[in-house]
Amino acid sequence: MILADKITEERKKNGWSQEELANQLGVSRQAVSKWESAGAVPDLQRILQMSELFGVSTDYLLKDEMQAENITYHESTESYAEPLKKVTMENANEFLDMKRNGSKVVANATSMCILSPILLIVLVTMAEDSVFHVSESLATVFGCVFLLGMVAAAVFLFITYGMSESHMEHFEKECFETEYGVSGMVREKKDSYEPIFIRGTAVGVVLCILAVIPTIIAESMEASDYYCGLSVGLLLFILAIGVNLLVRVGMVKSSYDTLLQEGEYTKEEKLFKKKTDTFSGVYWCLTTAIYLAWSFWTMSWDITWIVWPVAGVLFAALLGVVKMVLKNGSETQHYI
Repeated sequence: MILADKITEERKKNGWSQEELANQLGVSRQAVSKWESAGAVPDLQRILQMSELFGVSTDYLLKDEMQAENITYHESTESYAEPLKKVTMENANEFLDMKRNGSKVVANATSMCILSPILLIVLVTMAEDSVFHVSESLATVFGCVFLLGMVAAAVFLFITYGMSESHMEHFEKECFETEYGVSGMVREKKDSYEPIFIRGTAVGVVLCILAVIPTIIAESMEASDYYCGLSVGLLLFILAIGVNLLVRVGMVKSSYDTLLQEGEYTKEEKLFKKKTDTFSGVYWCLTTAIYLAWSFWTMSWDITWIVWPVAGVLFAALLGVVKMVLKNGSETQHYI
């Protein structure tokens, strides 16, 4: 591991941002950023300062062949240690390409799930208003077949993508170290992608907000069931586009964070996710069941979509509480 990667790793271990480390060293944040991307090398005085701040020897910082001790994880009463896997430049590029291509697959599959009830809604409302000579039962059959077909196709895409990336899932779940130049390359790509991520996120959020406008207009004009059904279909269509954008840019952005072990992919977050994976799976399965049951029971698809944003906010809140409890528990155990 080279000096640039060691500085990054030690800074993160101490929970400091680049700016916080820069303030302690009396340099600019840009200087620290260049050190961590291997674009520049700190002088001897800064090396000595970092040695004291990080609590490591100067030999460890300067000699590439010297590695930190293997990280040990402690989980409940069990503990285990494992050597860190090395990520090469080839591994990093393969992972980034896989995530970039996979983001399209996952985004499209997600949109298919959102769009799946459109035909059912439109056909049923057409039958109720006698727009075309189609019985309500026949419209329901065709609509349900389309819905199940779309969901089945989406599930197929999710499964095939999951299987294709399974050989690299350890990047997101386990700690690792990168070879020379990898962090700098990833950092550069992340910085260049940031404007795209911001624009995509902004447009996606705006579309999700504007998606309800057609149904509001239809309700305010007291339109017929047929036009109300069309407005719901338009709502789902706009929502599908917005979510598609959010998923695409989000997955690409997270691929950079994964390799840099930042954001949701720090060592601490990975350990936390190991403890909450089961809860997350149960929570979202239950949310999906509630959404489908409520939607089919009431046929109020223009209302039931609210389950997802509410579930998302509630999920974040619950994870925050769980994290706080686990943190307090570990601190108490450490104190004892």
